[in-house]
Amino acid sequence: MTDGTRVAMYLQDAHPLREAMEYVQYAEAKGFEAVWQAESRLVREATVPMAAFAAVTDHIKVGSGVVASWTRNAALLAATFSTLDDLAPGRVLLGVGAWWDPLARKVGIDRARPLRQMREVVESVRALLADQNVTYDGEFVQLDGVELDYVFQERRPKDVPIYIGATGMKMMELTGEIADGVVLNYLVSPTYNQRAMEALERGATKAGRSVDDLDRPQLVVCSVDEDRQAALDGARLLVTQYLGQQPHIMKASGVPESLLEDVGRVLTWPATLEQVQEASKLVPDEVVQMICAAGTPEECREQVEHYRRNGCTSPILYPLGDDVRLMIDTFAPGS
Repeated sequence: MTDGTRVAMYLQDAHPLREAMEYVQYAEAKGFEAVWQAESRLVREATVPMAAFAAVTDHIKVGSGVVASWTRNAALLAATFSTLDDLAPGRVLLGVGAWWDPLARKVGIDRARPLRQMREVVESVRALLADQNVTYDGEFVQLDGVELDYVFQERRPKDVPIYIGATGMKMMELTGEIADGVVLNYLVSPTYNQRAMEALERGATKAGRSVDDLDRPQLVVCSVDEDRQAALDGARLLVTQYLGQQPHIMKASGVPESLLEDVGRVLTWPATLEQVQEASKLVPDEVVQMICAAGTPEECREQVEHYRRNGCTSPILYPLGDDVRLMIDTFAPGS
């Protein structure tokens, strides 16, 4: 079930880390439930900021949104999040995703059979965090009597829920079957969520549960400004970048194929700021507002409610623009 008081924040790499730590403290004081740190590109690794956020807060949850399933072996992934739980017991959320091409390919990773690989990673990491001795003979995960071998600390199961960052419907169905929750993607339209909920339900049914047994936080790009046009323009550059570099997400949201092709002719990977600015001229306001919460505070709150009404249990707000505190104030519970 959705809860209109639940709200979280998403941070990528737009702010110096110490500044981001201050924003997280401010969000905690304003009643935000969680902060999620991105690890989507080769800019900022997620677990170091997570540790920083956990160290300067008392009760806000700290999640990875999301770490790649391919870049740490299962035992190291479990040890890393066990360590974070030592710092902030009961406050750590493990969000894991299947990464993306061309980045994975450029660093030598062949993302063959991502569904099989994700299942093996989630099953084995969950068992390790549960303080089990694990033998796992998979296609991608091989463990031979492995456990988190605590020597100088209390041996206990670690309460670290596992969320899968899913976009495609096959991964969504797997998530419904094996995960504690899903991190629904951003830059998708609220109607995209309807198909996602159906896929989650199919997977949940396989495990003898329902979609309501899964937590379903969702990344939402949020560009808030009292100046509506400034807010739209602030979101347009990010939308443009994703139109060119992750068209599978855009296509899933119903963005016209012709626009994707036009933007793709301008952008390369990695794109330069000049390319993004040039391509952004092709992106109309209605596409920006279709897949973002962009505009005045009132408009942004209304757009976020569309996501809540379509299955999101808690928006994870990605602040664009200079005034991050305005976004936090806009969505603070009770505001």
